[in-house]
Amino acid sequence: MALLLVDIHTHIYPPSYIALLSVRTTTPYIFQPPRPTPGSPLPLPRLIILPSDDDASLPPSARGRPIDASYSSIAAKLAFMATHSIATSVISLANPWLDFLPPATAAVTARAINDDMHALCAAAPRAQLFAFGTLPVSAPPPALVAEVHRLAALPLMKGVVLGTTGLGTGLDDPALDPLWEALQATGQLAFIHPHYGLPAEVFGPRAGAAGHVLPLALGFPLETTIAFVRMFVAGVFERFPRLRVLLAHAGGAVPFLAGRVDSCVRHERVGAQGRGKRDVWDVLRRNVWLDGVVYSSVGLRAAVEAVGKERVLWGTDHPFFPPVGEGEVEGEEGEGEWLSVRMNVEAVEGAFGVDREGAEGVLGGNAVRLLGLDLEGRGVEESGVGGEVAKMVGKNEEGVEEVGL
Repeated sequence: MALLLVDIHTHIYPPSYIALLSVRTTTPYIFQPPRPTPGSPLPLPRLIILPSDDDASLPPSARGRPIDASYSSIAAKLAFMATHSIATSVISLANPWLDFLPPATAAVTARAINDDMHALCAAAPRAQLFAFGTLPVSAPPPALVAEVHRLAALPLMKGVVLGTTGLGTGLDDPALDPLWEALQATGQLAFIHPHYGLPAEVFGPRAGAAGHVLPLALGFPLETTIAFVRMFVAGVFERFPRLRVLLAHAGGAVPFLAGRVDSCVRHERVGAQGRGKRDVWDVLRRNVWLDGVVYSSVGLRAAVEAVGKERVLWGTDHPFFPPVGEGEVEGEEGEGEWLSVRMNVEAVEGAFGVDREGAEGVLGGNAVRLLGLDLEGRGVEESGVGGEVAKMVGKNEEGVEEVGL
C-alpha cells in the first residue's frame, strides 16, 4: 500500500507577489538581468530577499539566488508533487511575506495575495492543494483580525503563515493579543516561520565563504527557537490556551532546549509571583505542532519526544533546496527527484522503524486530522491509500477534541 504524503511546508510566490517584488529596488526585490547579447535567452531573474543577499560588491545579476518556474508556477508545483508521490500540499507564501509593506497598502495587498493563493488551489485537481494565508503585519491589529476571519470563510485556506517579528517587536508583543484571540476563536493554525535569522556578525567575517549555510542551518532554526520561547515566557499560551501553532524546521532547537527553558523558568525569581501555571512541556503537548523538515532521524526523534508522534508533520520546503550535486536528477523545471525530499522521508522511516502507524501519521495522517483536510473524491484512489483517507478524515472531530478545542 502506497504511503499518503501530505506536504505542509511548501512555498510559492504567486503572480501578484512576483509583480510586487519586480517593481522594487530595495530588499526584498527581484532583479531581471538583461540579455547578454541581442537575441540570446533571457537569464533567470534574481531573488534578493535577505540583507546579506544585497551585496553591493556584486553586480545585481550575481546577487541573491536565481529563480525558475518552480518558485511561482503551480504547474511546476504539481509536477514536483507527482514526481515524489505527494498527494496533497498546503502551500504558503514564502518569506519575507508582507513584512516590508507600508501600513496604508498592507491590508489590501494581503487580501489580493490570499485571494490569488485560494484561486491557485481551486484551479488544481480536487484536494491536491490547500493554503496558509498571509497577514498584513504592518497594518494596525484590527486589519489582521479582519483578515483572519475572512480567511476562515475560504474553504481551501487552513491557517496563516507568520514571521517572527509580528508587528515589529516580536510575537510576544501584547498588541498581538487580538490576533491570537482571533486565531483561537476560528481554530486556525499559525505556521511560524523564520526569515531574519541572527545578526550577521554572529557568523563572523568569513561566513560568506560558505554561502547560505550558516544563516540557513543555524540562523533560521535559532530564530524560531527564540520566537517560541519569548511567546512562552510572555504568557501567550496562558492567555490563549487553545491557540494552535506549527513551528517550522521542527521548532529549531526547541526540542533539545525545552528542558533547559523549564529549569530556568522554575529557578528564576524575577516575575515568579505573576508566572502562569503551565510549564513548557504542557504547552508543547497541547498547543504546538512541529514540521519534520530536519533531514535526519536524530532530529525527527527529538521532535517526536518533545510533542508526541501525533503532532509532527511532514514537509519538503520546496522550492528551496533543489538538486545541485552529482547523483541528483534535475529535469525540466526541477521535476526530477530531490535529495532534500528523500532525506526527509528517510528521516521519518529511520525514526520510527517498525512503527508503521507512527510513520504514516507523520507523513500524512497527522496533517489530515489537524487541518481537517477533505481528501474525499481525489486522494482515496489516486494516492493508493484506499479507505485510509476516509478513515482519517472521519477521525478529525476526535482529534480536535484531544487538543481541547
